[in-house]
Amino acid sequence: QVQLVESGGGLVQAGGSLRLSCAASGRTFSDYVMGWFRQAPGKEREFVAAISRSGGSTYYADSVKGRFTLSRANAANTVYLQMNSLKPEDTAIYYCAAGLSTSLFRVLTGTKDYEYWGQGTQVTVSS
Repeated sequence: QVQLVESGGGLVQAGGSLRLSCAASGRTFSDYVMGWFRQAPGKEREFVAAISRSGGSTYYADSVKGRFTLSRANAANTVYLQMNSLKPEDTAIYYCAAGLSTSLFRVLTGTKDYEYWGQGTQVTVSS
């Protein structure tokens, strides 16, 4: 089992920044691809960003590319999502997820690729 705890969400004005963190425990953190997804009211959960086990590969949804940066600190069992230039359409519950992978460089983008999920943290961007 892997336990994931997100933090860092909150209310911010459009154009502002937030940094989300996801702390993992329970298994070897570096065995897992880490991803972030989000879900807005009335919408399906969507992919935001993912980072490979090594941290050498990242992938972003087009909607956040150039504004969000995903990084990981394997020694601290933590992944970080830096969100800049936030827009009202970024408002959602953000979920951290962990997916087991044998590849150091592969990223995963589908919800079914991830075995473990956090409880989510609310991000609200006001206009």
